[in-house]
Amino acid sequence: MTVAPLMARVLLYGALVAAAVALVAGTIGWVSSGLPGLLGGLLGAALSALFLGLTAVSILIAGRVTRGDAGNPAFFGIVLGVWVLKLVAFVVAAIFTRAWEAVDPVVFFWAVIAAVLGSLVGDMLALARTRIPYVSDI
Repeated sequence: MTVAPLMARVLLYGALVAAAVALVAGTIGWVSSGLPGLLGGLLGAALSALFLGLTAVSILIAGRVTRGDAGNPAFFGIVLGVWVLKLVAFVVAAIFTRAWEAVDPVVFFWAVIAAVLGSLVGDMLALARTRIPYVSDI
């Protein structure tokens, strides 16, 4: 059993959400605080898309490494290892952007929140719309 069609749809919906958040947050940021707001909106959407996309990619890679055996400890090791790396990288990026004068941290924060919530909705839609057999012939 493969989850590749689901993860491909998750990546597609995540890209669409990131583009929409970048457009809306960048516009609102530009209107509210000029260039730092624009950069905050674009950077928040881009980082969220990157980190949320890494989850789908790690599941695809883990599935290939374990040959579709989701019960294999290596599958969980790969997915959780990428998750921990993303968490550390995101905290470092958030601290860096907070101290960076060229980025509006408030717009960055709201862009990240909007991208994460939008990606969750996209993940639910992808799961509901993707046809994946749940009975395998063993």
